[in-house]
Amino acid sequence: MGTFTFKLPDIGEGITEAEIATWRVAVGDVVKEDQPLVDVLTEKAAVELPSPTAGKVIELRGNPGDFAPVGSPLVVLEVATASDIAPSQAQIEKPQLQAAPLREPVAAAPAAAGPQTQAAAPRAVADSAAPPAFQNQPHESPHKPLASPAVRQRAREIGVPLQQVPGSGPSGRIKHADLDAFVARKPSATGAASPRAKREGVEQIRVIGLRRKIAEAMQRSKQRIPHFAYVEEVDVTELEALRNHLNDNRRPEQAKLTLLPFLVRALVRAVPEHPEVNGTYDDEAGIMHRPAALHVGIAAQTPNGLVVPVVRHAETLDLWQCAAEIKRLADAARAGKATREELSGSSITISSLGPMGGIVSTPVINAPEVAIVGVNKLMERPMIRNGRVEPRLMMNLSSSFDHRIVDGWNAASFIQQIKRLFEHPATLFMD
Repeated sequence: MGTFTFKLPDIGEGITEAEIATWRVAVGDVVKEDQPLVDVLTEKAAVELPSPTAGKVIELRGNPGDFAPVGSPLVVLEVATASDIAPSQAQIEKPQLQAAPLREPVAAAPAAAGPQTQAAAPRAVADSAAPPAFQNQPHESPHKPLASPAVRQRAREIGVPLQQVPGSGPSGRIKHADLDAFVARKPSATGAASPRAKREGVEQIRVIGLRRKIAEAMQRSKQRIPHFAYVEEVDVTELEALRNHLNDNRRPEQAKLTLLPFLVRALVRAVPEHPEVNGTYDDEAGIMHRPAALHVGIAAQTPNGLVVPVVRHAETLDLWQCAAEIKRLADAARAGKATREELSGSSITISSLGPMGGIVSTPVINAPEVAIVGVNKLMERPMIRNGRVEPRLMMNLSSSFDHRIVDGWNAASFIQQIKRLFEHPATLFMD
């Protein structure tokens, strides 16, 4: 018998440290070669680190949220023979980069959908097999229970201590099905109380992983960029009629059109006349990078937080191709399969909360870009047209701009052009 210490490998691209996001194993687990040990998060991407050898876990170094420098010990394994502690360098030096949410995916609505997006599907149970029968006595684990953030959130909401829930997943990982079985077996475990009962205690939640990266990015953006907002009301009655007509006559293989492909098309038409809104600003070098191409970021909510997949060279896509690409990127982001290249390199971003878009918003610029166009919810309202009151479908565009690069007049002119294109949708397709 011997021991093998698995160290944080050189992930490449100048990375000197990584944040421990999720342990995939616990002390006492027997692991196989190539079995995932830990998920780490770098400035570039999420990385899943597999075990280069088989063995038994006897020590874990660090907790989720801790930072580990390259070369520092992460896991100590007990191995059977000396040959087990000599893995090839190819196995440990360059783990595959994957810009993925570090959690089990759950069913969700399409990414950043327009106002007509359907509500999210019910939560999908990760394992359709029936959970194992539990013993009558509560199960207390000496270690922090293994569970995804979604499972932890749900357990908090229904008042179930995860330490008492036996997990049926790998290494005792707790799934939604395990929570269901625990509640069904012991209803009192939910801790249900009278609606008038006093609730005590304060939960402390460490902000780690992707959530911390999002927080840091938002803080840098608001600290370094002098934002200003511009809101305009748009009549989208004709645009919605066109969208519904196209959806009613689309081919089975064509993606359903939301509002977003039309907005991307409007950007394709408007940006050449307002190039100052498209690009990134290096404020340290004092250089504005203004690409000829249009790479549109689509802010999308995933189970683990906000990400921005990028529709590259939007100027080359027709309406149906754009819709298909938006759907493909959204599905990949939510399933944790989007690559680092698909989540970086945007030159302008669209933000949409779909039916929850509210009346007005002030979106935060996706630094180092200089503009973000926000879509609010669509509402039918009485409007005066030609001296008569008519019901019209109205929507606000709430956008933010970097005042160091974009002047107020230019921002207003840019949004006004999008307004004209939306209110006369045939012009979206005229050269």
